[in-house]
Amino acid sequence: MDVTCNMIFSFLNLKKFRLLLALTGIFSITSCAEHTTQTTNMNEELNASVKTDTATFGTGCFWCTEAIFERLKGVVKVISGYSGGNVPNPTYEEVSTGTTGHAECCQVVFDPSKISYDELLEVFWKTHDPTTLNRQGNDVGTQYRSVIFYHSPEQKEKAEHYKTELDTSGAYGKPIVTAIEPYKNFYSAEDYHQKYYEYNGGQMYCRLVIAPKLDKFEKVFKNKLKSSAKTEE
Repeated sequence: MDVTCNMIFSFLNLKKFRLLLALTGIFSITSCAEHTTQTTNMNEELNASVKTDTATFGTGCFWCTEAIFERLKGVVKVISGYSGGNVPNPTYEEVSTGTTGHAECCQVVFDPSKISYDELLEVFWKTHDPTTLNRQGNDVGTQYRSVIFYHSPEQKEKAEHYKTELDTSGAYGKPIVTAIEPYKNFYSAEDYHQKYYEYNGGQMYCRLVIAPKLDKFEKVFKNKLKSSAKTEE
C-alpha cells in the first residue's frame, strides 16, 4: 500500500515466509527459535560522551524495523526485542502465541543533535501500514501491532500530534489504529534476531519482503542515510 502524505509517510509485509532451518542453527526466512532473553540497557554500551535518547517502535516484524532504522544518520544503535507485555524475559515462542502482551519492537538509540524524534516518527509512519489492527501483511496477532512506546511526555505529545494530523488529513484513507503507550519494559530478543537482514540478506524473506521495502525507504529518505547504507548493494 503506497500512501502519499503532505508532511509525512506507507507498504506491504509478508512474513509468513519466516522458517527455521532445523539443526544447523542457520535460519532461513520465517520464524525464529529459542534463546535466553534479558533486559538490555543500551545506553550503558554507548560512549558516555555522546548524549543520546531512546525511541521504541513496533511496526510489525522487527527484522524489517531494525533494517530500516539502523540505516539512518544519527541512529547509534538498534536492538530488536519485545515490549509492552506482562511476562518477564519472554522467549520468541512465548511472544508468538500472542498471550504475553508484548509487541515485536525495536529500541532505537539516537543522537538528537543529528536526528530528531520528529524525524524518527516520520520514518515510523512512512514505513508500515498503521491502519491494520494487530496485523502487518501476513503477520497477524497482537505481537505485530503498530505501536509507539513513549519515554517522555514530549514523545507522547509528538506521537499523538502526528497521529491526529494524519488522521485528520485522511492521509491513509482509513483510521489509524497505532497505539501510543507509556514505555514500561523492553526485553532484548534472541541473538539470532539481531541484525537479521545484515546476516541473512540472501534468505527468501529478506529478498522478497525486506529488500523491496528498504529500496523504497532509501529512495524516500536518501538524504537521511548513513554513508555506509548508501553504498550497500
